[in-house]
Amino acid sequence: MPGFEIINHKEKKAVNKIFENGGVLFAHGFEKSRKNFHVREFEKTFGKKLKSKYNLAVSSGTAAIKIALKALGVKPGDEVITQAFNFIATIEAILDVGAIPRIVNIDKSLNMNPEEIKSVINKKTKVILPVHMLGVSAEIKEIIKISKKYKIKVLEDNCEAIGGKYSGKYLGTLADIGVFSFDFGKTITTGEGGMIVTKNKKLDKYSREYHDHGHENNPKFPRGKDTKTIYGFNYRMTEMQAAVGKVQLSKLKYILNCNKSRFLSLKKNIAGNFEIRKEPNKSISSYDTFIFFEEDNKIRSKIINLLKKEGYGTKNLPDAIEWHCSAFWDHALSSKEIKKSIKTKEILKNAIAVPIWLKKTPKEYENLGKKIKKFK
Repeated sequence: MPGFEIINHKEKKAVNKIFENGGVLFAHGFEKSRKNFHVREFEKTFGKKLKSKYNLAVSSGTAAIKIALKALGVKPGDEVITQAFNFIATIEAILDVGAIPRIVNIDKSLNMNPEEIKSVINKKTKVILPVHMLGVSAEIKEIIKISKKYKIKVLEDNCEAIGGKYSGKYLGTLADIGVFSFDFGKTITTGEGGMIVTKNKKLDKYSREYHDHGHENNPKFPRGKDTKTIYGFNYRMTEMQAAVGKVQLSKLKYILNCNKSRFLSLKKNIAGNFEIRKEPNKSISSYDTFIFFEEDNKIRSKIINLLKKEGYGTKNLPDAIEWHCSAFWDHALSSKEIKKSIKTKEILKNAIAVPIWLKKTPKEYENLGKKIKKFK
C-alpha cells in the first residue's frame, strides 16, 4: 500500500514542529535559527533502518538515478543496460547524462532477465541498471556476478520495492549504489523525494557535492566561502520533506505487515487457478502489488472490470503500461531498442496487477480472490 494512505496527525505535527522551532526549511546552515537538521536526521535514520553506510536524501527518485549515474562516471556516449519494464524516469535519467540506454527484456519475474545481459555488453557499457519492479527483487545476485566478470558497475533502482529483501539484505543496498523514491504513490512518501545509498565513500562524496551545486560543505569554512572541486546542480531535499519522511519511515514495518496479510489473502484463492508472478529464491517481496497472468482476453476483461467496480483498480498493468514499457517509448529510444522490447510487451499484455490497499481488509482481498477464481 502507498504511504499516503496512513498520513495523519503525526506527519502534520512533524511539519508544524519545524515552524515552532524556527521555520528553517533549508537543509543547510541557519544554525542559530533552528533546533534540527531534518534532512540529515532522515538520512541517518534511513541508513540505520536499512543497514546502509552512506545515505543521501535528494529531491526525487529520478534525480537519485541521475546523480548515481554521474557518480559512477557515466559520460556522454557511454551505454547503460536496463530493462524494458520500468518507469520512463529510468530512461530519462540515462538520457539526461548523455548516455545511451540499452534494453534487455524481462522474464516472468517481470524484472531484468540476466540471460540477455551478456548479449548487449560491449566496450561502451558503463553500468547495468536493474529495476526491482512493483515490490519484487530482480535476480540481483546473478546480475552482480555478471557485472564483476565484465568489470561493470551496478546501479540498483529500488524506487518500487522499499522493504523488500534478497538473501537477508534490503533491496537497494546490494550493488555499487542504490536509489529509492518517495513520491506520493510509493510505499513511504515525502510527496516527492529520493535517497541514494552506497558503501563507497567516493561515490557518496561525489553524489553529496553534485546534488548541492558542488558544495563540499567543508567544516573549515562558512557556506558562503565553501570549497568546491566539481560543478553540480540543485537536487536537494527540503526540511519539510524530511520531517515527513522520518515519520513515514517509522511506519514502514506496519505498512509491510499490512501489505503481506492482504497479499497472501488474495494469493491463497488465486494460486492454482492462474499463473502468478515469479519471485526469485531467497527474496522477500514488499508485497506492494499482486500480479498474475491471464491469456484469455474475455476472462482478463472481466477481471479488470471487477477490479474497477469494487474499487481496487489496477496498478500500471494494464492501466499505465504505456508509461512502464519501453516498447511504447519511440519519443525517447531508437527503433532498435523499441524492437528489442517487444518480448516484454507480449509478457505484460497478459498481466494483471492488483494494488494492495490499506482501505481494503484482508477479508476483502480473500473475497476478491474467490470472485476472480470463479472466472476460470
